[in-house]
Amino acid sequence: MSADSDVDHHAVHPRHRLNETIHAPVRFSIVATLAGADKMEFSFVRDTVEVSDSVLSKQVATLESAGIVKVKKGYVGKRPRTWLSLTAFGRRAFQLHLAALREIAGD
Repeated sequence: MSADSDVDHHAVHPRHRLNETIHAPVRFSIVATLAGADKMEFSFVRDTVEVSDSVLSKQVATLESAGIVKVKKGYVGKRPRTWLSLTAFGRRAFQLHLAALREIAGD
């Protein structure tokens, strides 16, 4: 019996469990930022991730269409505001993505 007989050659490498939508660096930063709270103002996320309004808008649209981020628009007084939050699906996807990264890194 060889040592290889104890190895499951059909096991899936953790890279196959990475969420490609979340994996892009700016989107990963957005999701990681949003994971720290129930919701955050657009401007706070923009400043934290250090991107322009247009870059954040585009990346949030991608995350929203994937069901990862929820966008809520409203007003504070007469000033328009946009709040971002992770959906339940988004939180779970981020947790699974982090677990796969940790497994790849050997944690």
